[in-house]
Amino acid sequence: MLSIFYIFIPVGSGLGYVLAAGMADVTGDWHWAFRVTPCMGGLALVLLILLVPHRTQRRTAAHRALSISGTIRVAAEKPGVQRTAKTTWCQDVISLAKNWSFVWSSLGLTAMAFVTGALGMWMPQFLYRAQVAQGTVSPCLQKSSNSSNSLIFGGITIGTGILGVITGAEAARRLRKINNKADPLICATSMFISALCLYISLMVAETNILSTFIFIAFGELFLSVNWAVVTDILLYVVTPRRQSTAIALQILVSHLLGDAGSPYLIGIISNAIQAKNACSFQWSFWSLQYSFIVCAFVGVFGGGFFLLTSFYIEEDRKEAERL
Repeated sequence: MLSIFYIFIPVGSGLGYVLAAGMADVTGDWHWAFRVTPCMGGLALVLLILLVPHRTQRRTAAHRALSISGTIRVAAEKPGVQRTAKTTWCQDVISLAKNWSFVWSSLGLTAMAFVTGALGMWMPQFLYRAQVAQGTVSPCLQKSSNSSNSLIFGGITIGTGILGVITGAEAARRLRKINNKADPLICATSMFISALCLYISLMVAETNILSTFIFIAFGELFLSVNWAVVTDILLYVVTPRRQSTAIALQILVSHLLGDAGSPYLIGIISNAIQAKNACSFQWSFWSLQYSFIVCAFVGVFGGGFFLLTSFYIEEDRKEAERL
């Protein structure tokens, strides 16, 4: 079930590109993509109201299983499960900061979010500049340009997201029977391979756009492998009563230090490189290419963080089970 939930992260992102490209083609104005987005948010709100059951006194126990917080309470109420002493929120945060499996896996997830955010913001533009540098596409001097790159990139994101999440969850399920450290090792391996594929896609973009699409697809595929696995790691290395706080902190840190700032950082680096060189379409491509290399290195760091997670995961898992 966790895999099904995380499938919709890349699927939603990919559909955003497809929708934006479609609206730009239909209306001739890319601004319409943002005008449709509030409607999607309104639809999501209506679905939440209609489909998520309300808590009632008689059905509380059944509804607890629908959320992580509910699952925590149910687990704590089971006979034979050792109850931990109540702690304050600050004590929970301090305890989580000492849980190295949680810390390192959260940093690994942050690296994933950094790469994902940068790719999402700049990759269609990078592909367009690569095609201009090759001479296969004429420079666009109008407000509305060819949106085929966004459409293709969105399709790649959807396909690789579905396949990656399912593959990661199944690989983790099978390999856990052989190696207790399988989850962080899977995450580390996929991050290293994703970083390599991304780097290759950057290097071949100026000469072969098809190869670029292929390596981007593989890079996104291995990046998507980790979504469900990282959350699974958190759920068994953190004691149940602290899982809600742990998930909230992990989401906050991964977005704050990851995809919230990575598009801006890549843009700043690209502008700085271009400002020191000739104002040309060629340097416009090169500047973005060089700035994107940062993402490849961040991916390697992410793999390193997951490797560090593997050193502590068995001990932290036993500690969480004991509590």
